[in-house]
Amino acid sequence: MRPLVEPVAFLAPEELIRTARHAVLAGIGEEGQRRLAGARIAVVGAGGLGSPVLLSLAAAGVGELVIIDDDTVERTNLQRQLAHRVDDIGTAKTTSAARAVRDLSPLTVVHERTVRLTSDNARELFEGVDLVIDGSDTFDTREAVAASAEALGIPLVWGAVQEWSAQVTVFWSQPPEGHAPVILGDLFPPGSAGEPPTCAQVGVLGSLCVQAGGLLATEAIKLVTGAGEPLLGRLVVIDSLRARHDVIPLVPARRP
Repeated sequence: MRPLVEPVAFLAPEELIRTARHAVLAGIGEEGQRRLAGARIAVVGAGGLGSPVLLSLAAAGVGELVIIDDDTVERTNLQRQLAHRVDDIGTAKTTSAARAVRDLSPLTVVHERTVRLTSDNARELFEGVDLVIDGSDTFDTREAVAASAEALGIPLVWGAVQEWSAQVTVFWSQPPEGHAPVILGDLFPPGSAGEPPTCAQVGVLGSLCVQAGGLLATEAIKLVTGAGEPLLGRLVVIDSLRARHDVIPLVPARRP
């Protein structure tokens, strides 16, 4: 698939050194690294999935990150939300995550959006971004994120994690020619999902959040640089108790 983002003209000398292992990596290289530097990515949620996503994208040298979360850091978050520290308890997650991003990648521009994303403000929050990564934890938010990404025609890298299981895929309402559009409604028809139990009710494996978040970040990097094959039209299901990774075809539903 063709790269999503045009490369910047050059990288700062210190960034060339910091990202040197990408420069020799097939599929990224120096040009792909300049594409990452030119990317503007919105991450919804700075929690269990958002933390490893933000850390991975910052380390990868993404040029701009928009962090969207209205929550504050609690002690119970620290078992899985690796962007935050004990000293961050009581602090806005956007502020804590932004600190972690800047510590890893000082040249990454961070936009903190300490608000709850809704269907009313999602389009504004996504203005100018190349893609969205959804690590939110309520289905109402996921539907609002998906609807706005669909309307804007930008890719949505989507993930969910609960207990010992996780799911990751890519939705895109307006993909390049030769690729069928797949949206959230193809996986969960409207009104079919209900509201899953919360982490407080059933728990979640902290290390699984890192695993799934790393996969989300990898999909974003592939889309930006044009490397490999994105998960558009495929759903990865991780069963960590049985060490199984299943890939399920995801085809577009018939639309009116």
